[in-house]
Amino acid sequence: MNSSPYYVTLKKLIDEIGLTSYYMPVDPEEVHITVSDVDRPGLELVGHLDYYDSRYLIALGKTEMSFLEGESDSKQRKQLEPIISQKPPAIVIARDLEPLPVMLELAKKYKVPIVTTSDTTSVVDAAIVSFLNVELAPRITRHGVLVEVYGEGCLLIGDSGVGKSETAIELIKRGHRLIADDAVEIKRVSKKSLVGSSPSNIRHFIELRGIGIINARRIFGIGAVKVSEKIDLVINLELWNSKKVYDRMGMDDEYMEILGLEIPVVTIPVKPGRNLAVIIEVAAMNHRQKKMGYNGAQELLQNLGMDISPEDIGKKKIDTNW
Repeated sequence: MNSSPYYVTLKKLIDEIGLTSYYMPVDPEEVHITVSDVDRPGLELVGHLDYYDSRYLIALGKTEMSFLEGESDSKQRKQLEPIISQKPPAIVIARDLEPLPVMLELAKKYKVPIVTTSDTTSVVDAAIVSFLNVELAPRITRHGVLVEVYGEGCLLIGDSGVGKSETAIELIKRGHRLIADDAVEIKRVSKKSLVGSSPSNIRHFIELRGIGIINARRIFGIGAVKVSEKIDLVINLELWNSKKVYDRMGMDDEYMEILGLEIPVVTIPVKPGRNLAVIIEVAAMNHRQKKMGYNGAQELLQNLGMDISPEDIGKKKIDTNW
């Protein structure tokens, strides 16, 4: 079970999934869903409630409804009341099936909403779980800029004033898309994926020193922005330090940990004359090639007669003040 400190209102779920309200005893905005799992009662209908959790949405389909229809009203009440009396957030009935009279009576008694859908149970379950996994995902908000470059989600980080927003503008002008500037809300939507977005109140806005606040969507058009994007690569921009040795081969894999996941990192030194937008484009394309199994540094060293094995590729965690 994915338990979360966040919640989704029943109203938002209804609107997102396209459910139909059949019986709504309370304002759906006041019904809070806090777990991403859906319960299709099987053993619960025959009295095994040891692991039943009333925070689950209850989903009923053709199998469950036909089982209940074969029972008498008193038996239906005995099977359903222990579940409905614990007041789950809502009962979702698939295939546009009508709720049984006893079910509706108990829902009214305990003020439990009933919603319906024409979808099959498996389809609606998958849609609900997918939506709730994103909405209830663990999240943090961090300073940075998130852009999509050649389909790769690139998170630009670095000290204030290093040029993140200016670089984002140049990337937009070159046909790439802005997701978030200044504040990036990052969600861990699965065991392998982070998705970044912008807080809704500052979405599409960019701060440019000397100019002020601009709306990227209004100036560059709807094709220049995007609501969310998976984070594939972190690009750490830092002022050029002549005493620091920067990676010139790209053999070692550097990463930083965000919400428990290891995300690849590229550190790019910034100084006058360097075209950061072009460098970031190359970094995005190079990262995509690495994901597909190609490493340019490895090929060069092999061409020079050096035997390179996977064990020769190091892995280093990067600690930043981000």
